[in-house]
Amino acid sequence: MKKTIISGLLFFSLTIAFGQTSKLAMQYFETGEFEKAASLFKELYNKDQRSSFYFDKYIESLLAMEDYSTAEKIVRARIKKEPQNLNLYVTQGKILEAQFETDEAEKWFQDAIKKLPPDRLTIVKLGNEFVQMNNFDLAIKTYERGAKLLKDDIIFSYNLGDLYRRMHDTPNMIFFFLNAMESEAARTDNVKLLLQRYLDGDDWVELQTQLYDRLQTNQENVLYTELLAWVFIQKKDFKNALRQVRAIDMRLQENGSRVFELGAMAVNAKEYDVAIDAYDYIVKNKEKSSVFYLDAQKESLDTKRKKITEGFQFTSEDLVTLESEYEKFLSEFGRNKVTANIVYDLASLEAFYLNNLPKAIDLLKELIEFPGVNRYLKARSKIQLGDYYLMMGERWESTLLYSQVDKEFKDDLLGQDARFRNAKLSYFIGDFQWAQAQFDVLKASTSKLIANDALDLSVFIMDNLGLDTTAVPLELYAKAELLVFQNRFEDAEEIWRTLNAQFPDHSLNDDIMYTKGRMYEKRHLYLEAADMYEQIIENYTDEIRADNALFALANLHEMYLGDKELAKELFEKLFIEFSNSTLAVEARKRYRILRGDFQEEGGDPAQ
Repeated sequence: MKKTIISGLLFFSLTIAFGQTSKLAMQYFETGEFEKAASLFKELYNKDQRSSFYFDKYIESLLAMEDYSTAEKIVRARIKKEPQNLNLYVTQGKILEAQFETDEAEKWFQDAIKKLPPDRLTIVKLGNEFVQMNNFDLAIKTYERGAKLLKDDIIFSYNLGDLYRRMHDTPNMIFFFLNAMESEAARTDNVKLLLQRYLDGDDWVELQTQLYDRLQTNQENVLYTELLAWVFIQKKDFKNALRQVRAIDMRLQENGSRVFELGAMAVNAKEYDVAIDAYDYIVKNKEKSSVFYLDAQKESLDTKRKKITEGFQFTSEDLVTLESEYEKFLSEFGRNKVTANIVYDLASLEAFYLNNLPKAIDLLKELIEFPGVNRYLKARSKIQLGDYYLMMGERWESTLLYSQVDKEFKDDLLGQDARFRNAKLSYFIGDFQWAQAQFDVLKASTSKLIANDALDLSVFIMDNLGLDTTAVPLELYAKAELLVFQNRFEDAEEIWRTLNAQFPDHSLNDDIMYTKGRMYEKRHLYLEAADMYEQIIENYTDEIRADNALFALANLHEMYLGDKELAKELFEKLFIEFSNSTLAVEARKRYRILRGDFQEEGGDPAQ
């Protein structure tokens, strides 16, 4: 027992001493004291000749000291003992290279490759040795010979693809990466990440060409069709991507999941026609029991609505056709909690585009009574219904609905939204003091949009009530704003003419122009809206609407007038010249998006 304990303690002590020597040797090596390092690594290697680490560090220390003869003598002696250890041949080659004996070194490297056994691990190990030396040509030769020895042409495709990537040989990189994905499906996502990172411009055309070539000879390989769809998605060519995913869906008799996913991508990219084609394909080709059938119907309707409501060209016939599609959907699936979102959207279409407020109101009243309807959707419907009643001039119905939502969702954004609308209703009817008190509370809202709007209206009321002994100009202006909200545009114009006639030099002139601009936007008269905003920017730079007009004009050019470069300049002007504006942060974000700062995956426009 005593002997065992003593032996254990002795072994433990030796292990600690060995570890301390190793640590000291590395310290000497890292600080450039190679003679001391060589002495200690030699000692360590002699005690543990199985350790390739101590051997390698010993040789590296000798090379750093330029003691080539000792290094060569040690390596050659070990090669005699271990002729199968190909890394020793590489080490000998390194020693010769250090002495500028390039041709002799090359012979040793080539000898290592010739002596390769048909063993994958040994081949990879030798290939990695050459990679660490940055000798990619020899690494390629290693893997090519290894593939022949193992009688498998694609076994080292990933290694070769990575080597050609390092050599900036894009065609070969693509060729071998495609082979790698074909041989090992588990590598597909990793290879895609590498391609995303390293391909640029015409490189994508090269990848596309190689995929087409492979499909010519192997049309049944779904991988190539999948990759072709992926390439089109990277190029934002959703139309051709849809063609590929539809082909896969039909060939594999799938449930439409790929097509549905592609439709969602197209919607995010505002490629609405492609998205509609994707969703309609599912509706036409899948059974009603399909998991994506109902959702595809919903998304198709929603996308068609977005195409209209986001400023694309449309006719009255387009609106009537869309309305009938909504009605057909609801006839097929019924009006209930499952289709409540569709009812909500149809009400919006009726109210804002088909000018049928009574029907919009009836739809939302019906929705609110659906058994089991989502409480948040029900609350949003009450807020929207309140808006519709206000548009009809029934303000008591509006304030009742807003108050119901405010009470039920007091600490929620929905509640704050309802409170803001109630405060704005008071503003519309001239109860400015109560409205301002509510706006002051809402300035602390967790919603930036509500907080900013509340702050703007609070300051606006304070400025305009403080300027005059009479509140008449502000009352007229607020009444005109309500008329615009109610789509009574000619009546609003009449109020503005009265205001200008009675108070020609009033400071509300820029506010009137701004509200006119918003009115023109509502009527999709974007050039007229832009003219209003431009006049404010040019003539009322020091007024409180200047930053709002600048932001609205930039948004117009980006979203509807097709001049993204001008939009970028206007956003930049806003956050530089109006840095204290509540819109400055959003303007900076929109500017950086237009500049292309967030195209890489994971980009954060908020930074």
